[in-house]
Amino acid sequence: MNILFIMYDQLRFDYLSCAGHPHLHTPNFDRVAEMGLRFTNAYVQSPICGSSRMSYYTGRYPSSHGAQWNNFPLRVGELTLGDHLRREGMDCWLIGKTHMEADVEGMSRLGLDPDSVIGARQAECGFDIYIRDDGLWAEGIAGPYDESRSPYNEYLKEKGYSESDNPWADHANAGVKDGNQIASGWMYENADRPAHIHEEDSETAWLTSRTIDFMKQAKDPWCAHVSYIKPHWPYIVPAPYHNMFNEEHVPPPRRHEMELDNTHPVFNAYMTNRVGQAFQRDEVRQKVIPAYMGLIKQCDDHLGRILDHLEETGEIKNTMIVLTSDHGDYLGDHWMGEKSLFHDQSAKVPMIIYDPRQDADTTRGQTSDALVESLDIAATFVEAAGGEVPTHILEGRSLMPLLAGESPSWREYLISEFDYSASTVGGTMSEAYDLTPRDCRLFMVFDGRFKMMHAEGGFRPMLFDLQNDPDEYVDLGKTDDHAETIDRLYGYLAQWGRRMSQRVTKSDEAIINKRGAAGLKGVLPFMYDGSEVHPSLIEAYVGTSPKLPDK
Repeated sequence: MNILFIMYDQLRFDYLSCAGHPHLHTPNFDRVAEMGLRFTNAYVQSPICGSSRMSYYTGRYPSSHGAQWNNFPLRVGELTLGDHLRREGMDCWLIGKTHMEADVEGMSRLGLDPDSVIGARQAECGFDIYIRDDGLWAEGIAGPYDESRSPYNEYLKEKGYSESDNPWADHANAGVKDGNQIASGWMYENADRPAHIHEEDSETAWLTSRTIDFMKQAKDPWCAHVSYIKPHWPYIVPAPYHNMFNEEHVPPPRRHEMELDNTHPVFNAYMTNRVGQAFQRDEVRQKVIPAYMGLIKQCDDHLGRILDHLEETGEIKNTMIVLTSDHGDYLGDHWMGEKSLFHDQSAKVPMIIYDPRQDADTTRGQTSDALVESLDIAATFVEAAGGEVPTHILEGRSLMPLLAGESPSWREYLISEFDYSASTVGGTMSEAYDLTPRDCRLFMVFDGRFKMMHAEGGFRPMLFDLQNDPDEYVDLGKTDDHAETIDRLYGYLAQWGRRMSQRVTKSDEAIINKRGAAGLKGVLPFMYDGSEVHPSLIEAYVGTSPKLPDK
């Protein structure tokens, strides 16, 4: 069986028609949901791109793999999807974005040549690269954001967009305004303009074509991680998607005045930073959200191209398909933009899995409300590839039993983490509350009803009852009325904190098999006369004593 692992960047869980969006029709996402199982309680391990992705790829929590912010290197030697799947005879390829930063110092220390196969895989998060393009080719006064090569920019130049030094910036992520001036996608006021590019040459279309090219030449079995940059900002989309939606399709923001009263300091810092203030403006939301919806509609149409190819070739019958995201987007809800905290708009993601095998027939077209973590994907893939999940390494749980309609003993709670020390908010909090970088950490504990957000640094927790307050407006942590619930959730956090997370070189089975092995190799302490063990173990130590050598 093959695995098609598709990730959309910054796609909210509720911006799909199968998830109940009132205006956005996504027939191809719905098509996969009808073929497979849609998980309605899937959360990422961190609401920041790079750290979230590293948890998907390693099957481990951010505090285990250590890459807790964008461009924090994933340490050399960390096992990833590619390592686990190749052991089962499955190739593992990347087509698109990873946000991976190589541990250059670690590779140099160990003498790993980045041009060797093992060195290249270490530098690319364990993937073999079909095409990597992380998608943000911006350049400022301090230099480029990403200094690596852009295959997409090279493609645009080959297609004739060569008058520009950076066609990504001037075409894919910009429109045109009066006087033939660049209308950059960095400015929200331009979000309703069509990107200055032919739709078939846009990022989403280009990556879809490369995906189909890959599948045409690939040899089974393979896992392909297709990772789109969209609908992540800059919020600008080519025609005809730029005007498919308008202000009438923009919902009122899900925010409440009570959130501004006695606000948790970290929450307040995010509400009052630049992105929060921008998305509190009605004109920003009215420009951005229709463009965001257009980007999702374009993603859905190009997903249709992939599904059609799989059906036309018959490969749909032996290809597992996974659709998900690295995090969501506040879009003005809770007085915020982007992602950061653990409200559902940020930390909850779509997750749809189609398993073509007969075992999954009973769950086709259904939903599951099991508490699912993004790191469950790695364990699921190992089992789908025919392997045994290495539970001493992978911290997630295989979703295969749920896909088969079984009701296994599942987790009581899930965890997400956020190290915001490198952000501007981290600087703000450090100045205002004398926090160190190690204090600038947040944790979420969610038991399916109550969601607690804990902030290091001596702050009170935030607490929300999603059963009675699904919009997460009422912070129950402002009073002492729910101390028992808070204590219970802190108990879960402590239990999770005591987990065995770093003993990755020895499995439980290996440890059990090793018990007593020293005696079989002649190490026999703690005896009085030898009667304590089987006679065969002391044969070498009884009998006639050998002679002393002559002096």
